[in-house]
Amino acid sequence: MRNFRLHLILFAGFYCSVIQADAQIDTSHNWGVTKGVIQGADTIPMIMLPEIRVYHAQDYEYLFLKRKYRRLIHNVKRAYPYARIAGDRLKELDRHLATLPGEKERKAYIESAEKEIMEQFESQVRKLTIAQGIILVKLIDRETGRTSYEVIKDLKGGLTAFFWQGIARIFGNNLKEEYDPDRQDRVIEDIVQGIELGFI
Repeated sequence: MRNFRLHLILFAGFYCSVIQADAQIDTSHNWGVTKGVIQGADTIPMIMLPEIRVYHAQDYEYLFLKRKYRRLIHNVKRAYPYARIAGDRLKELDRHLATLPGEKERKAYIESAEKEIMEQFESQVRKLTIAQGIILVKLIDRETGRTSYEVIKDLKGGLTAFFWQGIARIFGNNLKEEYDPDRQDRVIEDIVQGIELGFI
């Protein structure tokens, strides 16, 4: 009987220690309660994952082109107002130069107009990026019907135009490049027309 009691106490102690070990919660993994779906004898956990977009290779190309187009819209919007101002000022300058009798008066008027324009717009135009500068040169041709090189040559002379063409080439620009709204600059033309119509 004594052996039986000893075995019973040992068995009860062992059984209680096993139950207590199973009842302890493992806190090292941050387990949580989740929803589940019962299908037959199985319980399948339901875990909400964040939305993941899967792109086809062509979609990446589309996203790249979309980003490039948005950047072009931004650049045209920055450069176009200056091109409009340049076109208006050049027309006004040409009208006034036609009324002046001599070369001396023409040079004096051109210098005063240049000084006025520099005081008014130099700080703003210097903030344009190289891409915006290239677009500005094209849009000046669009507004005036003459390339920037021709405008500088007509107003300041061939040597000055040559100098500024050299500077422009260093920065990847070309003052002699003509605006081509039907082919090369078709997208820029579409953006400009959108700006003029007010939907861009």
